[in-house]
Amino acid sequence: MKIADMNWFQVETYLKSDDRVILPLGSTEQHAYLSLCTDFILSNKLAEETGEGCGVPVYPGLPYGIAPYFSAYPGTVTIRPETYGDFVTDILASLVKSGFKRVLIINGHGGNCPVEEIIRPWLGKVPECRVLFHNWWSSKAVMEAVHKVSPNASHASWMENFPWTRLAEVPLPPEEKAPCDPDNLKQLPPEKVRSILGDGNYGGAYQAGDDAMLTIWRTAVAETTHLLDTGWTN
Repeated sequence: MKIADMNWFQVETYLKSDDRVILPLGSTEQHAYLSLCTDFILSNKLAEETGEGCGVPVYPGLPYGIAPYFSAYPGTVTIRPETYGDFVTDILASLVKSGFKRVLIINGHGGNCPVEEIIRPWLGKVPECRVLFHNWWSSKAVMEAVHKVSPNASHASWMENFPWTRLAEVPLPPEEKAPCDPDNLKQLPPEKVRSILGDGNYGGAYQAGDDAMLTIWRTAVAETTHLLDTGWTN
């Protein structure tokens, strides 16, 4: 149920019986051998599948995010946190103006997490609005499913290598990469981050079986659907 496939008459009709809406956030940044748009692809697809299953409109995902630590890798785009926070807040204000009161933000990128706190002052001024900020990749159910495959899983590793994020005819290293220390990376400038990470994988094998990945994906859809249906407070 994508907004791109709806007109304003249909939105007005929908709002007579429901006030929920989904907004995915992503990023365009290095993902080793995977698509630069991995975070956007995953959050957007998860939003669309969840929205379709629940009959809830899904707005186009934001393909950019906050990723200054990867700026030494060509292709990465990063937005200043204050700019990104203002942009998301303006979107939320427009959604509320339209009549949406419950917004599920499906976030696909760890660097975007500060947005949850940035929008909080605005939420204090709009008591009728509820926003759920869902970091889908790090949620309880998804991480449990991931760890059943391997505990060594992180950014740009096998856990993000789905059929829809891998690139055709791009060979992957056969070995498993040792995990890095993300907290240590936070202290370093982008060029040093690149020198330590090399290809960009934070740690783990580069690919797992598709059956395992589809199990993880189905877990993510089920968990997000449950959140959309039951996660709201009065």
